[in-house]
This record gives sequence, C-alpha cells and structure tokens, in this order.
Amino acid sequence: MSENQKLYLLDGMALLYRAHFAFIRNPIITSNGVNTSAVLGFTNNILQIIKEEQPTHLAIAFDLPAPTHRHKEFPDYKANREAMPEDLSDAIPLARRMAEAFRIPIVSKEGYEADDVIGTLAKKAEQAGMTTYMVTPDKDFCQLVTEHTFLYRPGRGGSDPEKWGISEVLEKFGIERVDQVIDILGLAGDKSDNIPGVPGVGEKTAQKLIGQFGSMENVLENIDQLKGKQKERVEENKEQALLSKRLVTIVTDVPVETNLESFKLQKFDEENLKQLFSELEFAAIARRLFGDSTKPKQSSLFPEPETAPAEAPEEMATQQELLFKDLKTIHQVAHDYRPITTIEERKKLTADLGKQKSFCFDLETTSLDIKTACIVGLAISFEAHTGFFISFPEDRDEALAILDDFRSVFEDPNIEKIGHNVKFDIGVLRWYGVPVRGPLFDTMLAHYALEPEMRHGMDTLANTYLEYAPISIASLIGERGAEQKSMREVGLAQLTDYAAEDADITFQLKLKLDQELKEKSLESLCRKIEFPLVPSLVEMEYSGITLDSDALNEYSSRLAIEIGHLEGVIYEASGEVFNLNSPKQMGQIFFDKLKLDSKAKKTRTGQYATNEQVLSRLANKHKIVRDVLNYRTLTKLKSVYVDQLPGCVFKKSGRIHTTYNQAVTATGRMQSQDPNLQNIPIRTEEGREIRKAFIPRGEEFVLLAADYSQIELRIIAELSGDENMQSAFINEVDIHSMTAARVNLVEVEEVTDEMRRKAKMVNFGIIYGISAFGLSQRLNILRSEASDIIESYFEQYPGVRQYMNDTIDSARQHGYVETVMGRRRYLRDINSRNATLRGAAERNAINSPIQGTAADMIKIAMARIHRKLIEGGCQTRMLIQVHDELVFDLYREEKNEILQMVEHEMKVAIPMKVPMVVEMGIGGNWLEAH
Repeated sequence: MSENQKLYLLDGMALLYRAHFAFIRNPIITSNGVNTSAVLGFTNNILQIIKEEQPTHLAIAFDLPAPTHRHKEFPDYKANREAMPEDLSDAIPLARRMAEAFRIPIVSKEGYEADDVIGTLAKKAEQAGMTTYMVTPDKDFCQLVTEHTFLYRPGRGGSDPEKWGISEVLEKFGIERVDQVIDILGLAGDKSDNIPGVPGVGEKTAQKLIGQFGSMENVLENIDQLKGKQKERVEENKEQALLSKRLVTIVTDVPVETNLESFKLQKFDEENLKQLFSELEFAAIARRLFGDSTKPKQSSLFPEPETAPAEAPEEMATQQELLFKDLKTIHQVAHDYRPITTIEERKKLTADLGKQKSFCFDLETTSLDIKTACIVGLAISFEAHTGFFISFPEDRDEALAILDDFRSVFEDPNIEKIGHNVKFDIGVLRWYGVPVRGPLFDTMLAHYALEPEMRHGMDTLANTYLEYAPISIASLIGERGAEQKSMREVGLAQLTDYAAEDADITFQLKLKLDQELKEKSLESLCRKIEFPLVPSLVEMEYSGITLDSDALNEYSSRLAIEIGHLEGVIYEASGEVFNLNSPKQMGQIFFDKLKLDSKAKKTRTGQYATNEQVLSRLANKHKIVRDVLNYRTLTKLKSVYVDQLPGCVFKKSGRIHTTYNQAVTATGRMQSQDPNLQNIPIRTEEGREIRKAFIPRGEEFVLLAADYSQIELRIIAELSGDENMQSAFINEVDIHSMTAARVNLVEVEEVTDEMRRKAKMVNFGIIYGISAFGLSQRLNILRSEASDIIESYFEQYPGVRQYMNDTIDSARQHGYVETVMGRRRYLRDINSRNATLRGAAERNAINSPIQGTAADMIKIAMARIHRKLIEGGCQTRMLIQVHDELVFDLYREEKNEILQMVEHEMKVAIPMKVPMVVEMGIGGNWLEAH
C-alpha cells in the first residue's frame, strides 16, 4: 500500500458531544423545532477534513449502548455522567444517516468503545504503511500517537485544527515517552468517566511523579520516597491507581473484521445528501456543495478509482476547490474602499453624508472601555460594497479637530445612523464630546429581536445573511497575548479594508434585517423600544453614579469584625476549628459529627452536599447552621461588593460607570456589568447597607428612586383578563390580602399575617409556574396543603388558569410566545418528550410574556424620560436601571416637574386597563430614596 495514503478516523460521539455543547446557549433549531447543532458541527467536520486534508481513506467510529469491558471490570465506570440530552440522543441517528449519505463507513464493536476501535484501526493502518489521523478533541488518544499516527483536534470558535505528533504530545504532557501518557492519566484519573485515579493527584502532580520515576509502577515501588499526605494517598490507593491505568488504556486489538480498502473515499449519494440537507435546513452547506445547479457534481469530488486513483491528490485538491466553495471574502467580491486623507476629501464626504437618509459608521479604537478608548479611525458606508476610512492621530486635540468635521452629520436629527452594537460607538463619541442624534438602526439589536437566543456577532450575521466571511481581527493584529499588535501599528491600506468592510457589511445587513423585521412583525419592537433606548443608556453610562468609598471601607471593617465573631461561635458549636470555606469539612462536621441529617445527600464526588438549599432546610435543627448561612452571606457581601466597588470608581470622573447590555436575555431584560449594579443584595439589612454608599453628585442634588409596584402581577391581571384580579388592582385593594381572603374563604379584614404571607408566595409563584412541591418547600408545609392552596387560587382566579393553558397551547402550536409589544421568546422544548425539559419550557411560556412585557414597559419609559430630560434642558440625570426601578440624580430645583413627569411616563409606557402604580422616594443616598 502506498505510503502517501492518509486515513482519517473520526470519533463520532465525541464530535457530536462537542458540537452540541458548543452551541448550548444558542442552539441551531429548525423551523420544526429540531436541534441540529450536533449534526451541523459533525457535518462541517467531515467537509473540512475532505476539503482541507484531502484524505484517501475515511471512517467513523461510534460507541454502542452495550456495556464495555471497562464496565465489567469497574461497574462505576462513567456512572456519574448525566443522562445524554434528548437533543443529542436524537442527533445520533441523523449523524449516522449523514455518514451513510457521504458513503463513509461506520465501525463499531459491541463490548468496546469507539476509542478502542480507533486504536485498533490506527495500528492496522500503520502496519499497512498508511498515515493515520485520529479526529477527536479527546487528549486520551495521545497515548496512540506514533511516527505515523497523529491526533487531529478540530478547531474551536473559528480557530485552526491542531495536529499533534510525538513532539507535541511530549511537550503537552511534559514527558519523555508517549506511553507515559497512560501513567499520567491513570494517576490523575478522569472525573468525566468516573475513573478514580489517586485522590489529590491532578495532572500536574502526575506529570511530576512520572517525570521523577518514569512510570506508575515505579512510583508505586518507591512510595517511601514520597512525603506527607501524598505518600499516604498513594499508599492507600495503589490498587485503585493500577485499576485506573487499565481503564484509561486504549485497546488496540479489538476483533473488528474490516478491510482498510473499504475505507477508501467514495463518491457521495447526492440525492440522499440533498434530501438530508433539506430536512435539516442546511441551506448554506447545500449551496456550497451543489450551488444552484441540479447537475450531478459528485464524480468530480469523489472520482471512481479506475478513472482517478486515490494516489492523485493534486487532481483531487483542484476538483475539491471547485466544489467546496467557501464563504465569499473581500478577495472575491468587488468593492470600493477608500482612505480619506485630506481636509478636502473629508469636506466632500461630509457633504455627501448630509444628503443621505441614512449611513453606517463604525469606530476603530484602542480599547473596548468607552471611558478610555482612543479613536484610531472612523469607517463610513452608505452604499453596498463601498466604504470610506478616516485615520485618526494619537493627539487628542488633532483627533477632535477631525471629529468636528463630522459633527454636523452626527448631530443631524433627520439622518438615520446605522451600526452594529452602535451603543459602543455612540458612547465613545460621547466621551469625546460629540453627541449623536437622529433615528438609529442597530443590526445587533435587530437580530436580537429576531433570534433572541442565538449569537449576534457581526461575523456570524455576515456568514448567515450574506454568505460572507469578513476579515478577522486576528489576521490584522494577531491573536490575543503579548505578541498582539496595536491597531495603530496596522498599515493604512490594511486598516482601510478592515474597517470599511465592517461598515459596508453592517450597511448590507441592515437592508436584510430590516426586511425580516417587517416580515415577522418585529419592526415596531425595534423602532419603538430597542433602538430609541440606546441614547438613554449611553447617557446613563456616561453620567455614572457617585460612590462614598470611605463609607464602604468603614463598613468593610465592621463586616470583618462580625465575620470573625461568627467564626468563633461556629468553632465553639462544632467543638473544633475547620475550614469554613471547605464544603467537604463542613459536611463532615454537620453530618458525621453532629448528625444533623441521617439521609444527607452526597455530590457526585462523594462528599456531602452543603449548598444553600440544603442548609436552609436544616436551619431550624441547629443554630450552627444559621450561623454558617449568615457567615456565607457576610463573606460574600464583603468580598464581592463591599471590597470591590471602591475599585470600580473611575478616577477621572470620581464615579462608577456601569455598562448595560440589551442583547442578552431572551425575555428582553437588560443586564448590568463592570460592575453589575443590578445584583446588589437588598433582602437583608447588611445588603441594604451597601445602597447607603451610593450618593448624589453634589449638594444641589438628591437621589430619586422610582419603582413599579407589583408590575408582574398587574401584567398577569391584564393578560389573563381575570375580573377578580383586575378588580383588586382597579379598586386599590391589597392583592395579597384579597388572594388570602378568597383562598381561605374569609373577609379581607379577617386575613392574618400568615395567610397573607402564603398568598403572596402563591401570587408570585404562579407567574413562574410553581408546583405544589415547590410551594410546600418555600412555605414549609405539607405538599397536600400546598396543592389545596394552589387549587383554591385557580378557583378564585379562573382567568389566570385559562391564560396559562391558552398560552401553553399557543406555544406548542407556534413554538414561541409574545409580549404585549410583540417580543418573541422561542421555546424549542415545548413539545419535548422529556417531561423535565417540557415542564421548563411550559413555565417559560407562562412567565416570558409577563416578564418580557415588564421589560418592554420600563425600556419605553426610560427612552421617553431621557428624551424629555434632554429636550427640557434639565440638570436631572437618569443613572441606574435595576429591573423595575429607576434611579436619578434629581436636581433639587426641578423636583416637582421631574417627579410628575417620571411617574406619568412610567405609568403610561404601555396603556393598560389595569393601572400601573409607581412608588417614588427621595433621599441623601440610594437606601433612603428606595
């Protein structure tokens, strides 16, 4: 057999797992609700290998469900693995069909894993004089690497694949011989496969031991040379170590009767592939593979052996290039990207921009921090396949002079500005003193409205909508790290192509997305909510809020004293000193020593579970549990908030400037980051103390907090149309007392505090689809009592039950639910056979229209309030948004008009029959105002 023959062996299950979880946050879903993430990744792996690697032979190994020889020797092998996700198990037969359509042989053997099959085939191939590449992300395969057998690790996130030969394996593991990989894996064990190894010995420690002794056997024979705890652990686990080594050793003599010649690359089954691509909605791959022509093309890619033998790689490569068309790039598409280098050219460009109805702009900066970012250049496009780039000098004054040339068009209220994540660009310009006015179109937010749970990066959208691959930033300045260049080091020609292309692509995406928004009735959501919100967020981020750092530092000292006191109390109650931050030691104290729960649960690692949920259930059994919970609360409060917030103050402004992200949650709620001001705890007195440190900007200001009262309950009353619930809000009756009265069949005046507490839990729990079990846990009552309470609730509020049933039915039919303003939440598991997944989707179906409508409401109010503050020339500024609450720096002289305006705009943001109530407070700090 010829030495230039190359065999690629694919680890089918590993590739499917990897692809499935790579898209776990933003899965690829067909119009029929099928998750094709795993199959898409699997298919792309096949195509990339055929195109880029030009294999002469190809095969795929799959695991079988039957137990293997490892399970027989060690029954707990892989015992701690979670059940395979339903979507992933459904992908396996699809992947097999894909392999069959490509006519790629599938090899499996009962009693053995795919690893063993691949190991055996690789050994056979080497004996036959072939070069083999094992295609898998699994590093365990390193033990099989030889001069003719390589590990091929597929790229991740757009990166190139890695090929590991002997030198790479030795370097990665820090060893002298490849066979020592098995020793390291055996000593360290493998949590994912439940291979125990030696407790306390990780991969790095294993490397040191093997480096010193050469093999596991030599380590075990020289235990007397080890020291301390390590010596003890190795001594106690000698047999376990040897067992682990056997388990990680890949078998290379599996009895598979296979002729390597049967793996020779075959012509694919075009009709089956077309049908499968259509079924899975792989339109882009189908176009790349078949184009628009129906003429069969398979013979040019997979030639018959007698006409084009596999030993002709050059001819095959040429044919592959003709068929596997990549996404278009700047080199294949005609374009006109021009650098603007003179004052005259800038004046002409600004004059042309002034005549446009809209234009796209994109800034190139030195940083992603809008406060400190320096502008390197400005790219502009207002016609497809064209763009302009203006380079900026490092000197700020000179840069401002260039910006002044464009100030008029940026401030023009009649010209639409287009951008991708345009808030960043507008934010940078705001710190440069150049306001951006006029309507906006953000392609990131547009796609967020269309596909809230998918990726919204510009490159991804260009691939999807334009079948185009933009220039990567890495190709311009290198990968992240010490060797990465600054944008200022890039030549003008390169920078012009990169930046102008971004503006051009974003302009083209706008045309595509705008049309899709109209087709799916989502244009109003973007143009009335998401886009108008951007300027208000820019101004909030720019304004920032003042922090009394001295007060927080003093509070940190008080917390340290209190935490120290709690430590002493806990040690005294336990009778010994232990690591309070060690769940393992805490579990031993609580359950082995104090016997707090004879049925205490353990985690997969074998130690007792001591999470907050577990300890909360035990809080009434022993004071030490309550003290530990309090200790955890205070230490987290101190480390995460009290000690870190002062470091978040921007020195130049003396204020904290958070960043708001719109395109994150599926419900439409925004998130705050760097720092996150939305997660500051307020349920405890200690947590509320942090809010005291947020203060007005000066003596002429106070803080104003405006908060929607029971907004989600009012919205469910509106959406459900339940007359009883609506009546309570319209007549200003306390909804929790009314619910308690109705459920307990008493008058409102007879409702006790305990009745109201339970009713409040039900009112809010219903929104999230609370079960009888969940309610019983929260109220510490019998499940039967909780079930009776929920049933009584629905009897009194029949409209709510009807709303829930109708919403779930609609979600099952359409695959999504909508807010009042038309925001969609897609629910791919709503028809799942898995009861757990289906139940979660049903709860989301009930809650999303409520929570999403609340999010839409406050967004509309924020945009309107911001506009009125600017138009009125007010000194009051909106500072913070925390879900249903807005915080302002209120200029004292504007108090009356601002209070009235804020309350009005929040109340009428989305007109409803059920009245919205806004609670407002003023104070010298956030806590007083709230």
